[in-house]
Amino acid sequence: MCLAIPGEILAILPDRPDLAKVEVSGVRRNINIGLLEEPPEPGQWILIHVGFALSTIDEAEARAVLEFLEGLGQTYTDEIDALQDSRIE
Repeated sequence: MCLAIPGEILAILPDRPDLAKVEVSGVRRNINIGLLEEPPEPGQWILIHVGFALSTIDEAEARAVLEFLEGLGQTYTDEIDALQDSRIE
């Protein structure tokens, strides 16, 4: 199963404005933000699917989705493990 997971923007990469450093449940990865209509800013939350930001969401919604996903148990753990192993440079 592939999930859209909320992540918080930590920084936009200065040499690659289409990439952002994002934190998802303690995992930090570069995510492609090129599909978003408006570029996000640090502190904003996004929904991530297969390394791409699909949309921005507010923090309350992000926290609610994370709580729900964590309740899925192994499925969510598998997604976080896959994120940890991914690399977007």
